[in-house]
Amino acid sequence: MIRIAALAALALVAACGADGPPLKPSLNTSISVGTGGVTTSTTASVRKGPVTVALDL
Repeated sequence: MIRIAALAALALVAACGADGPPLKPSLNTSISVGTGGVTTSTTASVRKGPVTVALDL
């Protein structure tokens, strides 16, 4: 899991200004509590024009 998070962080940093003006990454996290217990969801994304690249962790 740590390797996946490190790879995602590296990809987001690499996408921020490697070729042209910097792109602003977005990170969304949610926590839900239900009858099945507690679940978490995290999404990291980068958007440029009509193209969005997202990674669900």
